[in-house]
Amino acid sequence: MYTFEEWKKNLIIVRGGGDIATGTIYKLYQSRFPVLVLEIANPSCIRRTISFCEAVFDKKVEVEGVTAKRTESLEDAFAIYGQGQIPVMIDENGSMIQEVQPPVVVDAILAKRNLGTKITDAPAVIGVGPGFCAGKDVDAVIETQRGHNLGRVIYEGEAAPNTGIPGMIGGYAKERVIHAPATGKLHILRQIGEIVEAGDILADIEGTPVKTLISGVIRGMIREGYDVKKGLKIADVDPRVKEQENCYHISDKARCVAGGVLEAILHLLK
Repeated sequence: MYTFEEWKKNLIIVRGGGDIATGTIYKLYQSRFPVLVLEIANPSCIRRTISFCEAVFDKKVEVEGVTAKRTESLEDAFAIYGQGQIPVMIDENGSMIQEVQPPVVVDAILAKRNLGTKITDAPAVIGVGPGFCAGKDVDAVIETQRGHNLGRVIYEGEAAPNTGIPGMIGGYAKERVIHAPATGKLHILRQIGEIVEAGDILADIEGTPVKTLISGVIRGMIREGYDVKKGLKIADVDPRVKEQENCYHISDKARCVAGGVLEAILHLLK
C-alpha cells in the first residue's frame, strides 16, 4: 500500500468514465495501477450499467465486481484507493492534473476532439480515439475504430477520423443507435436489458415518443430526467436478443482499447 505521496507519484489520471473509458480504468485497476477518474458534472452516458461515470450521480457504482466512488478531495480519493476502490472526481477542466502532476494522463473522453489535454501534462500522455495527434498533443493515440487496427497504439500521427457510423452488429449499424427526436427532459419507459420490438416506444421527451427501428435488447439508455437536445445519442439497441448479459459486461471494443492503453503506458514509461 502506498503512502499519500507515493500514491500521487504513481497515480494514473483518466479523463472520462464512459463505457470505453471504463474498460481502460478496469484494466489498469486489475493491473494494480492506482487510478483517479476525472469527469464532468453531468455526463451523457448511454451504457450506464457498465460505466464508472455513474458514480457522479449515484455516488457509488460497481462494474464487474469493481467499485468506484465519487470523491470531493484528493485526500478522500486516497482513502477510497485504500479501500480497494476507484475514486471519481468532478473536474471538467482537468485542474487536478496540475495539482497532482501524475506520471500518466489518459484522455478517454471520446469527444472526437481534444478538450484541453496537452503533451506536457505528464511524462506519458495518451489520447483515446480521433482528435489527438501523437507527437504533438499527446505521446500516443489509441485507435478506436472497429476493424483490424482497433486498439493499435499510434506513436506518430492520428487515429482514423470519426465516420459517424456505428459499428455493425447483427447486421445493423446506424439503425441500432437512437437519437433524440426532440429537445427536453427524457422520461424512460423501457429499461436497459429489456427485449423490445421494432416500433416500440422506449421513452418520451415531453410528449414526443422515442421509438426503436429494430428489435433487440436495450443495451444503453441515457439517464431518467436528462435534459437532451434534438439529435443527441440517447439509446442503443442490440439486435442479438440472446446477449442480454452484454448489458452488464465491459464490451470487446472497450477491452481492446484498454489493452492498447496499457501497452502504451508500459512502453512510454519503460
